[in-house]
Amino acid sequence: MTSRERILSAVTHAPVDRVPIDFGGTRQTGISVFAYARLRAFLARNEPRGAGAALLLAMHAPRIFDLYQMLAEVEPAISARFGSDCVLVNRPSVAFGIFNDEWKPWRLHDGTDVEVPDSFAPEPLPDGDLVLRRGGEVVAQMPARGFYFDRLEKYPGALHPDLDAWEAPRVSAADLRHYRTEAERLYHTTDQAVIAAFGPPFELFFGLGTGGFEDWMVTFASEPEYVSALYRKVTDAWLENLEAFHHAVGDRIQILQLCDDFGTQAAPFLSVRAFRELLLPAYKRGLDWIHQRTSWKVLFHSDGALVPLLPSIIEMGVDILNPIQTTAAGMDPRRLKADFGRQLAFWGGSCDCQGTLTRGTPEQVAVETRAHLDALSPGSGHVFASVHNIQANVPPENIVALFDTALEYGRDR
Repeated sequence: MTSRERILSAVTHAPVDRVPIDFGGTRQTGISVFAYARLRAFLARNEPRGAGAALLLAMHAPRIFDLYQMLAEVEPAISARFGSDCVLVNRPSVAFGIFNDEWKPWRLHDGTDVEVPDSFAPEPLPDGDLVLRRGGEVVAQMPARGFYFDRLEKYPGALHPDLDAWEAPRVSAADLRHYRTEAERLYHTTDQAVIAAFGPPFELFFGLGTGGFEDWMVTFASEPEYVSALYRKVTDAWLENLEAFHHAVGDRIQILQLCDDFGTQAAPFLSVRAFRELLLPAYKRGLDWIHQRTSWKVLFHSDGALVPLLPSIIEMGVDILNPIQTTAAGMDPRRLKADFGRQLAFWGGSCDCQGTLTRGTPEQVAVETRAHLDALSPGSGHVFASVHNIQANVPPENIVALFDTALEYGRDR
């Protein structure tokens, strides 16, 4: 099978020749640039018969395409080495309004040379922290010798006193040209499934509190009429944006990704009743549009303990769930497959990213990974990926063990 065929077969529960793999296909299945630089060096030293050196031949320094999370751009040679079957159409400006249109050299605090967008100009503070400003206001800060930026800017969107006078943003013509060009390029120059992240203008639950998430939670719980009216305005804009986006990319993307966060590690943030009364109708309006007018499959990212919400998440039109945080309450892979595997495809669920992947041995990573593959992959309906992004302190040996176990899985069965 081609990579595109493999992904589409898996997410429609059709047979596959091996479990599909995602390494860097979304902003939630990527890798910290610190870990990525060490992985490249490890491959150069350890791949057989000079293959590692060949991988790095003529490569530029690792690029940081997402400055918020300090994520590396996974290069095609590395993607191919680990059998990745999908590729991402990203926004032209991924984080903090910084465009990824030009690149310049920069050095990480550990001495690693990387490339960053040309307009990335962090301001060093006396204590060694780095800050990013927009319009004179600090919007992000990275601690000295830190691994990613903390977002300090307020979330846009909610708590507007006059909704009649407020409009959610529409996608720009420049962004649409970018999406069209990138979707066309990736569709015709790769055989991978093409993913695009294009949700509502703001995450409907986790991205709407101008005064902070706590203030938004109070509004969400105490002013349902206001929240419903706000959601109507935001989804009106989303439907207009979807129409324009679909016109730009057509069927050159196969999977549309949405992100929101509904769960803590112990339980959902909100009750099933609140979810069904407020969030489900708003999201369903957009997902119905997608399913009625496109061939796209909907990949929804939410961390945490989601089991109580999963029937409603399925009802609102989600086809594929990510990241399958197996250490969160109730998120046992075997239970998920048994209870929801006919209605949902699962994307992720590979290995405990907070424990085994970071602190275990390669052998322990392989054992846990195989157990989760045995739980999630039978009968198809599973795409293998890291449980959220691979963090800065994950050893390269464990990353190799993670993906090589998945590559060997199909051949061993």
